Amino acid sequence: MNDPAVTHATFVLERSFKAKPSTVFAALSDPAIKRGWYAESDTHEVIQFDSDCRPGGADNLHYRFGEGTPFPGLILANDGAYQDVVPDERIVSTSTMTLGGRAISVSLTTFELLPTELGTDLICTNQVAFFAGSDGPVMREQGWRIQLDNLHKAIESQA
Repeated sequence: MNDPAVTHATFVLERSFKAKPSTVFAALSDPAIKRGWYAESDTHEVIQFDSDCRPGGADNLHYRFGEGTPFPGLILANDGAYQDVVPDERIVSTSTMTLGGRAISVSLTTFELLPTELGTDLICTNQVAFFAGSDGPVMREQGWRIQLDNLHKAIESQA
């Protein structure tokens, strides 16, 4: 049997922050803060970044891979929309990712913020349909681990 045209995967990542849910929510929803931990990188040039964190609001990131990457010059686009937003509690979004204009995945991402005695626990759940030629579940999970590490640094720098 050939490789399936679609591979489904779900992964859950958790982080604990010594910050109030409102601070963590702001880092996830404020475009100026989110751009720093989510969009910027030494490996690519950001072409477009929009994040309007409200139900129906757009969440778009387009960038061109730099030299020394597996896809130099190619554009990766992640175009999505916020589906459900409850301040200081949760954010649910959907997105389609394309590489060089070809769809490689569709995702449902949920951030849950749980208050704790020390601050906030964050649960990030990704449910993804990967298409042929995509990065696949292992690389995508690794990418989200890096993003959440960047989020942690962004929140710590605000303290």
